[in-house]
Amino acid sequence: MTTRDRDYQLMMTALAEVARRRSAELEDADQAYQTSAAQAAGELSLAEGDAAAADRWAGAAAAQVLDVDREAARLWDQLRRAQGVRVRALGELPEPAPVEALPRVALPQGSGGLAPVQRQSARILLARAAERVDGTTRPAERRPLPRWVLPLLPIVGALVAGLTGLVAAGLVTFGDTAVAGGPVLRGLGWLAFVVAPSAGVPPAALFAHGRLNARLDIGGIGLTLMGGMVAATVLSVTFAASR
Repeated sequence: MTTRDRDYQLMMTALAEVARRRSAELEDADQAYQTSAAQAAGELSLAEGDAAAADRWAGAAAAQVLDVDREAARLWDQLRRAQGVRVRALGELPEPAPVEALPRVALPQGSGGLAPVQRQSARILLARAAERVDGTTRPAERRPLPRWVLPLLPIVGALVAGLTGLVAAGLVTFGDTAVAGGPVLRGLGWLAFVVAPSAGVPPAALFAHGRLNARLDIGGIGLTLMGGMVAATVLSVTFAASR
């Protein structure tokens, strides 16, 4: 074999090696492209899923904001109509505080910030506010009077009527003396005689509401008036007989 033939054989061998390396590199490049394309497609699909979830979350958050705003407006209007609340002092429904004005601890923190703060939802807070407003506008119904209180009502009416009658007799007697304002005192005394039979109803109602958390119904009022009328009648007859 001549030198020329050996050189030609070496060149063909080198050319085959280059072709083989080229084919291997092309295969590696194609494999890397396929892998990168599959990874990019997966990341794109994940991003599209995150975007769809974010859209759904934003829609739900917007709907919740509208519900919270409507419920807050309803509670504010209900509170304005409550008895004992001055409308001018209460004013209109305040606007929500801007996010920029909130302290950092009130904002949700990511992994790089502070630890997330456990916050109660707006619905729970509005439910608590609704309970308080309902308690203000519609006080809880009081239970009927206990049975053991009913026999005491005529005694209470008689005692209060008796005290009122004694005060009335004192005013009339003191007004009969030659003092300034005697006619006024006598008028007050006779007026006290008139109201003496029913003078025990307000104390009985206050005791029933404040201590027993009960209501003084028409039967309890009748029993109290009955005791007051008996005591007032006895005092009136006694006072008239003594004059």
